[in-house]
Amino acid sequence: MRLIGLDPGLRATGWGVVDAVPGRLVHVANGVLKISPKAPLSERLNQIYQGLIEIIDTWQPDAAAVEETFVNQNPASTLKLGQARGAVLVAAAGAGLAVAEYAPNRIKKSVVGVGHASKTQIRDMVGRLLPGCEVAGEDAADALAVAICHAHYMETTDRWSGRENPAAVQGGGRR
Repeated sequence: MRLIGLDPGLRATGWGVVDAVPGRLVHVANGVLKISPKAPLSERLNQIYQGLIEIIDTWQPDAAAVEETFVNQNPASTLKLGQARGAVLVAAAGAGLAVAEYAPNRIKKSVVGVGHASKTQIRDMVGRLLPGCEVAGEDAADALAVAICHAHYMETTDRWSGRENPAAVQGGGRR
């Protein structure tokens, strides 16, 4: 099963694609959508949406996972980040993908083992879990961490529910 992880942001939106095959994850692609910081908010949201539609069309994921917005000190910043997240959710759902959402601490704990891991720890663990992966930056590392987290939770949920793992049913993933 091919998964895309998404790390929303108004200046940079990270994305990472992995294939979940039986017993392991395989890096497919990752990158960062650079958003014009001086453009009006509506144009920035459109840049996110259009960029993700192109990425989804190129890499053809089966499902998406998005990092939830954390509430910070500045309510205006939180609101704007929430709007960027909305553009990400609409792009993924509009492309017909099932979308899962994970809290930042859950992602960090799933990938690093602790809920308050640093950006450096996340990037290092992404490199260990996806050997040979050239990470395109912190936002891309975060997005790959979201995809890894989703793969782990999907596998656990499938086991608990008694369903077969879709990656195993597909004979080892695609391509």
